[in-house]
Amino acid sequence: MKKFGLFLVGVIAFCILLGNIGPLVGLAISLVVSYYAVKEFMKTDSTANKVLWGVIGFIAISFSIANVPAILGLVAAYILYVIYKNWNKSKEEVTVVDSSDPFTNFEKQWNALNKK
Repeated sequence: MKKFGLFLVGVIAFCILLGNIGPLVGLAISLVVSYYAVKEFMKTDSTANKVLWGVIGFIAISFSIANVPAILGLVAAYILYVIYKNWNKSKEEVTVVDSSDPFTNFEKQWNALNKK
């Protein structure tokens, strides 16, 4: 049942990621352009070039703000990564010991260390 739930969440995350490919590409390009514009703005001494790079940077940052929904795609990609990492974990590794007796927890942890 756990694998089915992970699979279902993975399919939903994949669909969200697939739907946000365009905004992700747009966000990446606009961030690269804005980074380059800021670097060139800091390097130049000419007022005309500073104005030019400032306008280019402002336009690129505006495009970045317009592609904010791409963050959903990034979250979906992270969820897919977590699902991939947790797919083959055994039940022992995933569960946390909830006993209030400290000696029971110590014994279980000690046995787990000795197995490795």
